[in-house]
Amino acid sequence: MTDKYRERVCNGYDHLLTIDERLYEVRTDYQHLLIFKNRTFGRILALDGVIQTTEADEFIYHEMMVHVPILAHGSVRRVLIIGGGDGAMLREVLRHGEIEQVVQVEIDQSVIELCLKYLPNHSNGAFNDTRAHLVIDDGLRFLKQTDKRFDVILTDSTDPEGPAAMLFSEQYYAACKGCLTPGGVLVTQNGVAFLQLDEVRSSAIHFKALFRDWHFFTAAIPTYAGGIMVFGWASDNPKLRQHRLQTVQQRFSRSGITTRYYTPDIHRCAFALPQYILEAIGKSSR
Repeated sequence: MTDKYRERVCNGYDHLLTIDERLYEVRTDYQHLLIFKNRTFGRILALDGVIQTTEADEFIYHEMMVHVPILAHGSVRRVLIIGGGDGAMLREVLRHGEIEQVVQVEIDQSVIELCLKYLPNHSNGAFNDTRAHLVIDDGLRFLKQTDKRFDVILTDSTDPEGPAAMLFSEQYYAACKGCLTPGGVLVTQNGVAFLQLDEVRSSAIHFKALFRDWHFFTAAIPTYAGGIMVFGWASDNPKLRQHRLQTVQQRFSRSGITTRYYTPDIHRCAFALPQYILEAIGKSSR
C-alpha cells in the first residue's frame, strides 16, 4: 500500500499526495517537520501538517514575492526576510546586484539545516553570500529590538497557527512599518484566497489602519491547492503600484535576471483581483 500525505486545507477539503520516499522526519523545538519525495513535485517540505514548498514549483512563489516589490520600488538596497528557512527567498533577493544587505530572521534553525541538506537547490548557496546576515530569533521580537531600516520586508511565513500566528497581527504589521524606510514595501504570504478568505480580510483591516496604500497580488501555484495564492502589499507610497508597464520592463531588463514565471506583464496583471476578493476587503478596484 502506497504511503500518503494528507493535508487538511480547510473543513471538508483535504489535499492528498503520495509519499514515494520519506527522507527525514523530526519534531523540532517549534514544530513537526517532514521532508519527503513525490513523483510529481519532487522533494517536499511540510511543517505541522501543512506543505510549505516543493522542488517542482517553488520558483513561482519566490519569484513573485521577491521581484514584484523589488522592481516596483526601483532602488532597493536593504531587505529583511522574516521566515523563509528553506533559503529560496534569500536566493531570489540576492539575484539583484544592487542589493547591499539582506537580513533573514528565522525562528527554527532546524528548518535551515535540514533544507540545506535535503533541499539544497532552494538556497543554491545563498547563505554563503557575504550580503546575507542570518539571525535565529522570533520575527516580532527582532523587529521590536532592531534599529535597522529596510526598503523591503518579506514575510515568508507558515499559516497563522503555531509559531507564525503573531506574524499576521496588527502588532506585527505595525512593527514592520516601523522598520521600513520612507516609501518602503511590506509583502506578506496570505494563503489561498478562496479557501482562506478570512485571513485575507483580517490582513486587509490591519493594512488599512497602518498604511497609505495597501492591496494584494496573486499567483497560481499548484502546490497551494484551492485557487490563487494571495500576497499582501502595504506601503506609504501609492505610486509603487501604478508604474507603467514600460517602467517595469526597463527595470527588469536592467536587472539581468532570468525568470521562469515572473514577467513585467504578470507583474502588472497580478494586482487585478477577482470581485469576491475585492468585496471581502472592501474595495471596488485597485
